[in-house]
Formats: sequence, structure tokens, C-alpha cells
Amino acid sequence: MTEYKNPPIAEWRMLIDGQLVPSSSGAVFDNINPATGEVIGVTADGTQEDFERAIASSRRAFDKTDWSRDGKFRAHCIRQLHDALKRHAAEIRPLLVAEVGTPIWLTRDTLFDVPVDRLLDYAEKAESFAFDEPLPSVDFRGVVSDRRIRYEPVGVVAGIIPWNGPWGSGLGKLGPALASGSVIILKPSPDAPWMATIVGKLVAEETDIPPGVVNIVTARDNLAGEILTNDPRVDMVAFTGSAPNGRRVAQACSGSLKRMLLELGGKSAYVVLESADVEEHAAIAAKTICANAGQGCVARSRLLLPRSRYEQGVAAAKAAMEAVTYGDPQDPHNFMGPLNSAHHRERVLAHIGKAISEGNRLVSGGKVPAHLPQGSFIEPTLFADVKPSDTIAQEEIFGPVLAIIPYDTEEDALEIANNSIYGLSAQVAAATNEEAYAFAEKLRTGTVSVNGGTWMHMDIPFGGFKQSGIGRQYGRQGFEAYLEIKVLGIPSGEKAKSLAWGEVEESVAAE
Repeated sequence: MTEYKNPPIAEWRMLIDGQLVPSSSGAVFDNINPATGEVIGVTADGTQEDFERAIASSRRAFDKTDWSRDGKFRAHCIRQLHDALKRHAAEIRPLLVAEVGTPIWLTRDTLFDVPVDRLLDYAEKAESFAFDEPLPSVDFRGVVSDRRIRYEPVGVVAGIIPWNGPWGSGLGKLGPALASGSVIILKPSPDAPWMATIVGKLVAEETDIPPGVVNIVTARDNLAGEILTNDPRVDMVAFTGSAPNGRRVAQACSGSLKRMLLELGGKSAYVVLESADVEEHAAIAAKTICANAGQGCVARSRLLLPRSRYEQGVAAAKAAMEAVTYGDPQDPHNFMGPLNSAHHRERVLAHIGKAISEGNRLVSGGKVPAHLPQGSFIEPTLFADVKPSDTIAQEEIFGPVLAIIPYDTEEDALEIANNSIYGLSAQVAAATNEEAYAFAEKLRTGTVSVNGGTWMHMDIPFGGFKQSGIGRQYGRQGFEAYLEIKVLGIPSGEKAKSLAWGEVEESVAAE
């Protein structure tokens, strides 16, 4: 078997049925550093045969082992994985930065530390969740019955992971699946495959997770994941990605009516009401759109400003955006890194070109930075005089591009904010929390930040309205998405024990 010189923790092989294995074809694909354009290592290019083996292994692990029935053992294994990730965190952080392009400071936040620590919450759920709970007894046709609800694991889960936040998304699928008693096949994006392969390495070498409970399959072709969505042996698909790809997943799942958990895109609004400090909030919006180079589903990419103070807000946003430090994402002084890939940068540049052609005013940025000729960098970009129906105000760009839209009245602002096929997140600013909250109540989104308050924590059910997805991730509701519900009726009392359903029917007929 050919060996490849990846960085030590950066596993290039897949995990199938408890073994770290190359592709059955022997093929690999390059992992590219978006900050430099250089190859940083390789990953196995899985074949249909590899995917089929992973599915069969997962099916066997769920159907033939005690994994689904031993919550204490599951909790032990999840804690082992958590501890292993903590031990190797110093090795993993620079690799996350190298393959995704995210700035190093974000790895100590939502892109690594938070999802790793969330595993402990899932370990606790594996032990303490009420998988079996009573209902009140009933007397039906003379039969008194005790009743119970059982929450049982959904079965074989396919977790399809995006490139922009692979650890948050990947562990956010793996944790609840394992805690519920399900088994999981993780398929990462070819633009950020090492999150999954590192997990595979640690599962195989540093945990007691049995073979087949976690399988990792990688492939150069994004569409390879359709093998998982189409296979009837897979019971559920948990997918994070764009709305168009989510629709494709939903169509594939419809053939066998699989359970689906879809976390899709957003076109979130940052609404600054007239009573707020317009300049302050315009500056905040301009900076935050640059976090992770705007490559986040909740990114507030539409800034709504009152027309009465519009130009002051535009000027403040321009100054803040031009002060954003960007460059080498390993440098902690840089707030922003590159886009994830050269082909994604071309997509963002095409959106910028279309915005200009539609008459939107380019205030700042919009080009490849002259001082960063290598890699997939783009300037932080600000547009003004955007109309609510313009493409830049309707389509998810997934880059450091902010569109400023003027409004005349609060009713106008609400209509503009809700004028989207998406409904994932929003932010509202006003002079008082009460005023901002009253506006937030009317927004059709899954999460809202009110006057800078945070909703993000391990216990929140995260997801969106409209085409931003189906279901919720995280929190109690996200955990229960990986469970099926079974209701049982059990005879209680002597009469119930002696009365068969046939006798009940005869009794009813006699009456």
C-alpha cells in the first residue's frame, strides 16, 4: 500500500468497518491550502464499492450489535472521542486553518472548540435521556392498559458535511447520532476532507467505538454522496449545504422516504431601526460579514438602514470594512482569511460583477487584492443603493460582500427583511431592547440577535424557516431528530390479562 506524507494527524485513509483503508481503486485527491494554492496533502478518493462497504458495515453494526441498547457504553465512547480531540487540538487547529482558510481565532470559538465541547452534552444525553417514559393508563372497551413511549434510534445516518465549518457541522451530526444509539457514515466535502478523516483516525486508534458504528468515506466528487442518499439501507440523511443541493438531497431521499435533517442557506438581514446608533451598527455589520470571509450560513449579508441617516451609515460601514485586517489565516492578527477555493472565489467575483451590472453602487473592494496574488483571497466588498429585488439582495453569495438597502418606514424595513426565500437568522438594533424585540417577533427567521444579544450556545435548536432547511440541529430538539417514536400498550389488571381482542369485539357487538 502506498504511504503518503501528510502532516502527522492528517489521516488520508477512510474508516470502513473499523479499519483505516485506502480507496479500493488506490486513487487519492489533493487537499489545497486556499491561502497559498499549495497542496498540503492527499485524501483517499473513494469508489462506489467503498461507499457500499461502509453502508453494509453500518447496517450490520446497527442491526446485529448492542450499540443501540447500551447508553452507558455510548457515553463512555463519546467522552473518549472528546478527550482525544482535546489532546490533539494543537495539531488539529493549524490543519483546519490550512484546509478551510478560516482565521486561527475562529478555531477557538465556533469552528472547533465549541463543537468539541458539545460532545460532552451528547455523552450526558446518552446516559440520562428518558428513552422510555410512561403515559397515563386508559380504559378502552373495558381493557385497562398501561402505555409507554419509547424513543428509539433512527438507525443508519448519512452525515454530509460542508467545507465552511466542517467541525461544527460534522460533530453536530456525529454527537447526537451516537448518543441516540444510531450509527453514522460521515461524508465530508472534498474541499475540507480532513475533519472527517481525523475523526476516523481517532475513533479507530483512541476509542472503544465498535467497527461499523462510525464510517468515514471521502471522494473527490461532491456528488458521490448521492450513493448514500439513494440507498434504502440508509435511514436518515443529515445534510448541511446550499438550498439547491438541499433540494437535490430531498428529491433523492423521497425514493425511500428517508428521514431528513437539512440545514441550508441564508440571506440574513441586519436591521438598524431609526432609534439606534446607525453608524455604530453599520460598522459592526461591515466587520462581521468578513468573519470566515463571509462563508457562514448565518452571515448578515443585507444591512437595512433608515433613509434619513443612510449616507452616514454607508460611510461608517466603508471605514470599518477598509480597516479589516486580512491575509495569512495562521496569523492571529488577521481577522479574515481567504475564500475556501479558487473556484468559489470565481463564483463570488461573478456575483460582484452581476451586482455592478445591475446598477448597485460599489463603495469598497470588489477585486482580488493586489498584495495577495497567491491563494483565493478577495477584498472585503461593500455595495450601496441596493434594491430589495436585486440579485445581490436575494441570492446567497457566501463571501465577504455586504449589501446596504435603504428603507423609509419600519413597516418597509420588515417587508424588506422578510423578502427572501430564506429565513435562517437576523439581527435587529434599536434604542431599547423592547423596541428591538417587538420588531424581532415579526421576522420569519429561526434565530434573531436582539441588540447584540447572542442566541448561540449548546442548548439551542438551530435551523431556519422557509428554504433555510427542515428540522433543527443541536439542543433537545436537535437530539430528538435522530430518534423514532414507538408507543406501546400493555394490559394492566386481571380483567385485562384475561380479555383478548376477540372477546372485546364480541362484547362490543353484544352491547
